[in-house]
Order: sequence, then C-alpha cells, then structure tokens
Amino acid sequence: MTIKILIADDQRLFRQSLKYLLEQEEGITVVGEAANGQDAFTLVQEVHPDIILMDVDMPKLDGINATRLILERAPAIKVLMLSVHDDDERIISAIRNGATGYILKDADHKEFIRIIRGTYKGEDVISPFLANRIPKVMSQIESAMPHEKGSGTLSKISHLTERERETLDLLAEGRSNKDIADTMCLSLETIKSHLQTIYKKLGVKSRTEAAILCLKEVRGGS
Repeated sequence: MTIKILIADDQRLFRQSLKYLLEQEEGITVVGEAANGQDAFTLVQEVHPDIILMDVDMPKLDGINATRLILERAPAIKVLMLSVHDDDERIISAIRNGATGYILKDADHKEFIRIIRGTYKGEDVISPFLANRIPKVMSQIESAMPHEKGSGTLSKISHLTERERETLDLLAEGRSNKDIADTMCLSLETIKSHLQTIYKKLGVKSRTEAAILCLKEVRGGS
C-alpha cells in the first residue's frame, strides 16, 4: 500500500528536495506541498495524507498550531515535525499538540525513510533523531520500573516530592527555568538543582524527556 505524504515547509528548495528523495522510494508518494501551516490545513482536506512532514517554524500559522487544528478534524493522520532544533520547548509543545514524532532536518536519508515507514505501520520507532520520542522514552522507563498496584501513574513520578512534582508540571507546560523560578518564588539555581534531582529520579537525561514522561502520565490518566 502506498504511503501518502504531505510536506509542509516554508523553504521551497527543501520541500522540492525532500519530495524528490521520497518519491525515489517504492510505496511512497507526495500528494501535496504547503508553504505554511494555513495552506497545510486547507490542503489536508483535499489530499487526505497518511503522514504530514510538518516544519515547526512557518509563516501565517506555525507547524505546532497547524498540527493541533489538523488533528482536531483528522485524528488518524500522523504528523512528524521537522526542525533544526533538537532539545527545547518546541518538542514538548509539538507532542502536547498531538505530533506523533519529531525529526531533525539533518537526519540521514535512510534513517528518515525508516522513520516514515515505521510511523505509518504504527511501530515504536527508536531513532537518534527524536522520532516517536514518546514510545521510546516510555518503553525505556516502563521496562525499568513496573507500575504501582492500583495506580495508573508511573511509579517513578510518584517518587517525586510535592515540590519536584510542581516543578515538573510547570516544565511540561513549556515554561522556561526563569518562569518556573518566578512562579514558585524560588531562585534560578534552586530550580536547576530541582531539575537535576528530577532527571535522576526519573532516569532521564533532559528536560524534554522529563516533560514527555509527565505528559504521557496525564494522557494515560485522562
């Protein structure tokens, strides 16, 4: 079965190059191109893609908000975010708005295709380029520690203190360290210290992985 892909990126050369590479692959066809999130939203209604490769930063309507609007109407579509950024609030925000995965633009061609095919099949793709970050992080954490009896929450998060959990919740909202410090009336250094302790308790290495774990818990408990 052919995988139908829509490319949304404001850089024409990148779109055209990506389209050319994708259409060299058997079973993949590019059904549309959009230069901004607004055009992507409109085009989805016409071409009905299986997967959207969505740039994060675009004019008129950015990729993250476009993803949210598109998935409200067509939740079966899978969105892979494209960006030059690798570890910041954009990843958290994209996942909060329904993105299936997140790929850096400097990903290797073979890796890129593997991620697309795996995403289409619904596989938990493990990639150094952050695609399908949620299942990757969750499988690592859940295999390391089982769920507590009678609780839908992950046991590692339940081990956080009330102060640490508050810090984690704010982080998952996409807040910067300074915003968290101001909200909690603590110093920036104290927040940084809290975060390092949180990372250690959760068994993660970055604010992004910690936030994704928190978001996954909320989704699972809702």
